[in-house]
Amino acid sequence: MNLFDPIEIGDIRLNNRLVMAPMTRCRAVGNLPNSWITEYYSQRSGSGLIITEGTAPAAEGLGYARMPGLFNDEQQHAWAQVCESVHYHKGKIFLQIMHNGRIAAKSNLPPGERIIAPSAIKAPGTIFTDHQGLVEHDIPEEMSLTDIKQVISSYADCARRAIHAGFDGVEIHAASGYLPNQFLSDNVNQRSDSYGGSIENRLRFVLEILHAVTSVTGPFRTGIKISPGMIYNDIIIHDNISVYKNLILQLNHFPLAYLHVMRVKENGGEEIYTSCRKWYQGTLMLGGGFDYKGAQLALEEAAADLIAIGTAFIANPDLDIRWKNHYPLAQADRKRYYTPGPQGFIDYPNYSTT
Repeated sequence: MNLFDPIEIGDIRLNNRLVMAPMTRCRAVGNLPNSWITEYYSQRSGSGLIITEGTAPAAEGLGYARMPGLFNDEQQHAWAQVCESVHYHKGKIFLQIMHNGRIAAKSNLPPGERIIAPSAIKAPGTIFTDHQGLVEHDIPEEMSLTDIKQVISSYADCARRAIHAGFDGVEIHAASGYLPNQFLSDNVNQRSDSYGGSIENRLRFVLEILHAVTSVTGPFRTGIKISPGMIYNDIIIHDNISVYKNLILQLNHFPLAYLHVMRVKENGGEEIYTSCRKWYQGTLMLGGGFDYKGAQLALEEAAADLIAIGTAFIANPDLDIRWKNHYPLAQADRKRYYTPGPQGFIDYPNYSTT
């Protein structure tokens, strides 16, 4: 396989196997996609697939400043403009559905919204807010069974809105310490009911989300992202290999578009990462620090079907052309990764040979 070979996922044909990974960029002022966001994704339509930044399925999921949502008509209309523009440029785009759970501050949420999590355990560290700067995470409320059902329903509603807005599919963010990952974690999830304790119980929330979402999107329109071994956002899974092996084997029962796995070497992550091809029978996407040579090698060795690239896409909207022609890469301004404006977002030029 070659990075620039096309691939078909169900009835979706990707022009190449280079995927723009989901990246938090904090440009959605008022939690609403805007013209900057439309331009940003349109510029990068040369990738085989774009996966958007994490987008909240409900107001209480908006843990970060300027995080987009997709839970009302105004947001759906705004995202439809993004999809229309990407498709005009011959691209494909999935919406990443992301609920922050306990990684949140109340001042980043609309008034009156609750911060919820598997258990009432505060996340360590700080989080940025536009009104107060860096603040500590707030203590979340433990989710009731009713809360769990409502959140699962919100994922399905978000997926339905995404398809109506024109997205080619959705990705469930079950990585990096956000709400689904919190349920998998035995240090964050200390429940004693059917959603906590045993591996089977800790997997339940993720699997019920997948059942609800795939029922809405239909086959090969839903992907899932996991990060085995990653301790980001204070996630500890002591039985990591068993948890992820069980989860991945269960994924074979769903008509998924792909499994997206972040490469992590620590905490059993490397063993899980290298075993995914054996455990998972569907389309496999790998991400985490790939350069062109590494991406090409992974495909040639059939370790993956798709390669997700994050940071290199920030300053190189034409990354597909640069890699295909071996042009040099531009470097991104790290200070503007999350700033509220077009600078460091849509002002990186394509490569010029003149």
